[in-house]
Amino acid sequence: MTDERRSVVDHVAVALLAITAVLTAWSGFEASKWSGEMSISFSRASTQRIEASREATTAEAARAVDLQVFGIWLEATSENNRALEEFARARFTDHFAPAFEEWIATRPLKNPDAPRSPFAMDSYVPPGEVEAQEADARADDYFADALANNQRGDNYTLLTVLFALVLFFGALSNRFGSERKTWTILVGAGVLLLAGVGLLIAFPKII
Repeated sequence: MTDERRSVVDHVAVALLAITAVLTAWSGFEASKWSGEMSISFSRASTQRIEASREATTAEAARAVDLQVFGIWLEATSENNRALEEFARARFTDHFAPAFEEWIATRPLKNPDAPRSPFAMDSYVPPGEVEAQEADARADDYFADALANNQRGDNYTLLTVLFALVLFFGALSNRFGSERKTWTILVGAGVLLLAGVGLLIAFPKII
């Protein structure tokens, strides 16, 4: 190989290595950023799970109170104790009373198709139940985001490996005395570089 051709090869190899080095650093940066986003999303999902658990506990406590007072009303009704029956009804919570009235309107003692209790009515929604469902939904969304961000970070990590191969072949190209072998290695490295650049353009980025 003449000195002139050797110079051309060297310039191509240096340009290839320089571009690849920059892209490798950028891919590593993106992988790190997406890993951070993944951790944040997992943390938010965990926070929402805790919130959902707290709201669900509130709903269960409210349901337990309603169930206890309703039990008193059932007992009073079965014993035809009007005073105790009115006493219990006066202590129905604001979220239980509407469901109870709707249930009574279905005439449960005579209608076999009536719901079994006010707790089966759609209108019965204890405090905390909706909030727990909403918090669970937010947790699911954050968890899905975390998985997506993890995959994005993995994609950039694999891209870093691809660019590392380009660096390896670029550095290896000068080891051959044959011009044909040298150009074959450089062209192969260039193809890998172009493939990596295409993936880099396609992947979402955090700047």
